[in-house]
Amino acid sequence: MKSIKDHRNLDDKYVLLRLDLNVPLNNGIVTDQTRIDKILPIINFLLSKNSRIIVISHVGRPNGKKNNNLSMRPICKNLEKKINKKIKLINNDIFKLKKEDLFKDKEDEIIFLENIRFYKEEEKNDSSFAKQLASLADLFVNDAFSCSHRTHTSVSKITEFLPSFAGLQLEAELNALKKVTSEIKKPVTCIIGGSKISTKIGIIKNLIPKFNNIIIVGGMANNILHHKGNEIGKSIKEENCESIIEEIFEKSKQHSCSITFPIDVLVGKNLRSNSEVKELNEINEDDLILDIGPKTINTIKKVIEKSETVLWNGPAGYFENPNFANGSYEIAKAIVKKNKNKSIYSVVGGGDTISLINKINVIKNFNFVSTAGGAFLEYLEGKDLPGIKALS
Repeated sequence: MKSIKDHRNLDDKYVLLRLDLNVPLNNGIVTDQTRIDKILPIINFLLSKNSRIIVISHVGRPNGKKNNNLSMRPICKNLEKKINKKIKLINNDIFKLKKEDLFKDKEDEIIFLENIRFYKEEEKNDSSFAKQLASLADLFVNDAFSCSHRTHTSVSKITEFLPSFAGLQLEAELNALKKVTSEIKKPVTCIIGGSKISTKIGIIKNLIPKFNNIIIVGGMANNILHHKGNEIGKSIKEENCESIIEEIFEKSKQHSCSITFPIDVLVGKNLRSNSEVKELNEINEDDLILDIGPKTINTIKKVIEKSETVLWNGPAGYFENPNFANGSYEIAKAIVKKNKNKSIYSVVGGGDTISLINKINVIKNFNFVSTAGGAFLEYLEGKDLPGIKALS
């Protein structure tokens, strides 16, 4: 993979820059700016090289149709304030655009194309669309790791028509993930949450041979508790997961990887309830397991304390209700404590986990925070990502 840092001359070059600016919007206001903050280094780098930047990105799922509620305009306005530069949003049909139509005003340095998913050709990985996009620029930069698991035109097909490079954020993401999967400093621990164990089985199986500890929390831990013969009441549980769980424990024995799961829990009668600590043998038929209990927290803290590398994806409970956020907060605080004395390398990923650490304002206390969801998980599963493969 060629890095944009190594390009010798970017002066006055038209750079087609693929970013992931799929941020949450509420009445035209950006409600979480994490992804915008992450792209500032590549924008500033290209500006410092006197490049002309043509940004491609998307918001939401417009399904190939124009939708004013999913315009890039609010993102342009937000970014303008951050970099103190004027940004031009082009609404014209991309198929009718010509390179000479761009940057007619010498003051223009950054142009945004409207939501790329307004075009049905984007998700079809269409060659003619890729060729048209390529005709607008001199080179292509992918700085959207979080979109790189997609076989979309502006992610993978475009590289067939332009000299293509990895962006700064994409390189940082890959380097961070390599540190916890290939260049490991042991002992290494993975904390994995979420509601469905079936969606994470590939990751768990791929990491067991490399990791010393796998900690399973959140809704997916309920499947293990049920498998071990415990009552889980009304808690969420996947069907037909017995063989998956048996495979996890069998593989962990083969590779001497310790599997940690809840030994006590916090329950409520519904999602708005107050929390009650319960041992596993005390759970009633009408209980909902919504967080890990104090004994489990202490067990996890001890594992983190002995770890030199930690990967965290998925909260420990239903943190949207503060009564069930303590487990996740305590995990975050334990990692941050080790981070502050530089005795751990920490990578955190996934939208819910980022939302959680943003709530307690510790996002800067992790070595690397990945805004990628699907790409993050597929990389950990050992899959080839189309966007990365296309750059190689």
